[in-house]
Amino acid sequence: MKYDIIGDIHGCFDELLDLIAKLGYEEIHGVYVHPEGRQLVFVGDAMDRGPKSLEVLQLLFRMQDKGILYYSPGNHCNKLYRYFKGHNVQVNNGLETTLAEWRTLPKKAQQAFRARYRRFYEELPIYQELGTELIVAHAGLKSEMIGKPLSRSIATFVLYGDITGSFDQNGRPIRRDWAKSYRGEKWIVYGHTPTEKPYMINQTVNVDTGCVFGGSLTAFRFPERELVAVPSYQPYQPDRFHRFA
Repeated sequence: MKYDIIGDIHGCFDELLDLIAKLGYEEIHGVYVHPEGRQLVFVGDAMDRGPKSLEVLQLLFRMQDKGILYYSPGNHCNKLYRYFKGHNVQVNNGLETTLAEWRTLPKKAQQAFRARYRRFYEELPIYQELGTELIVAHAGLKSEMIGKPLSRSIATFVLYGDITGSFDQNGRPIRRDWAKSYRGEKWIVYGHTPTEKPYMINQTVNVDTGCVFGGSLTAFRFPERELVAVPSYQPYQPDRFHRFA
């Protein structure tokens, strides 16, 4: 099987359609299929911050209904799930944009969307093992975690990365560069930390190139190990991009 792994979308639906078309997929009955049998894979965080989170999610729902969804949930996915379950979460960091869209729906449609999203999330594996050579996890995965029973520490790492518990001057969590010390045999493809260009090191690649911050939306083609990207339509925010040392 061949895969096209797409970085964090964050509501950038138009850019997603551009990238899917550039990758050679064709629309059939509301979903996208490749004439050569390739499969789309997503590193998570489909929603929040961008302008069309609900349209992105509705596409993912259709893919899930047809049994062709490969999606690794991220921290924003988890937060929306907890909100829809009635948990007390802070409505910030982009969640407010998704909820503003959701509240424009009629009441019955809101209830239906909430129920569908909860089912969507509950059916997702915490990370994807695709074949014998590839793993897709939202914020990454250490080699010693692969194949281990799911624990709170593994789930936290997959959703948030190698967090230190400290915050930078802008209030953002400080994360260690776990990929620098990765020595596993499998490729790990992830997102979560926006960078100007894909960050590739030690058989890991971060494909979050900050589309919602005016960067680009990137796909990593596997097993070819090729990168394909389209430019963002969003305003450029240079301070939102991480620079690995």
